[in-house]
Amino acid sequence: MGDSVCAHKELTGGWAKAAQLPRPDLSGLAIKDGHLKRALLGQDFLVVDGAMGTQLQERGLADAGQIPELLNFSHPDDIAAIHKAYVDAGAEVITTNTFGANRLKLEGAASVEEVYRAAVGCARAAGAPYIAGDVGPTGALLEPMGTMSFEEAYDLFAEQVRAVAAAGCDVVLIETMADLREAKAALLAAQENCDLPVFATMTFGEDGRTFLGTSPEVAAEVLSSMGAHAVGLNCSLGPAELLGAAQDMARRSRCPLMVQPNAGLPRVEDGVTVFDVSPEDFAAAMEGMLDAGASVIGGCCGTSPEYTRELRRMADARRVPAPRAYEPACVLCSA
Repeated sequence: MGDSVCAHKELTGGWAKAAQLPRPDLSGLAIKDGHLKRALLGQDFLVVDGAMGTQLQERGLADAGQIPELLNFSHPDDIAAIHKAYVDAGAEVITTNTFGANRLKLEGAASVEEVYRAAVGCARAAGAPYIAGDVGPTGALLEPMGTMSFEEAYDLFAEQVRAVAAAGCDVVLIETMADLREAKAALLAAQENCDLPVFATMTFGEDGRTFLGTSPEVAAEVLSSMGAHAVGLNCSLGPAELLGAAQDMARRSRCPLMVQPNAGLPRVEDGVTVFDVSPEDFAAAMEGMLDAGASVIGGCCGTSPEYTRELRRMADARRVPAPRAYEPACVLCSA
């Protein structure tokens, strides 16, 4: 299955009308409890935590002279305190502090398995209801844009996924992907190396596409067709700017829609990175995301427990996710 071109055509011509979502296949999965199962079926909301980086910055740990993943060893109480603040605000899914925990980025400072074990320990100490093993991009461009092969990327991700499972996570979270081929390598690695639910999010720019040109529709169609258990977007922009992308993904995704926007666009004030969307404005803009059918909801860069508290309130008020205008189609994907 290729990446960059996706043609949608109903056999009778034109676009298909909205239809009932196909029921996800959850057979063979290790699902922690009934609430998580209902969330995977799109029947319950699932509230995910927010940013780690800005919380580290607030605690003076962003300049600790080491990569953030190693703070799980040197400052476990601080990491656990950040997680607990999100739990107290109503987050159900706590994301491990492992965004860059692959063999390339760690450069031998610790093993991948050690980092995930320490990170899960911090999340567990915070009382996380569900722990998502965070898997970010490799940091290298895949061929033909770069020199890393698909197989090399797969091997890196497979090592991470095995560490996620061994550490006792409940979900694999593949996030902030700009290259659909890299996202596919990560998703395949997750499916073939563990039995956990897998969430996958891409990041889109102001032009409505990823850095390498993938549209929201293509990303949703490919990743959900491959079997991801939640598909969506995160990072880059605020909820108002990403609403169109979320609506496009909602129509094409065969599984629950996941959204984790930034708190707007960052700017630097007195040497500190700040964001321009308040928790209240963030929540107001997220109403459109929930109207589009998003059911796995959280925040990314610049968000904090205050933003999570607003999302918890919204989910509790709505109780069940909105129906989605899913459009079944005969789809051809190719390079």
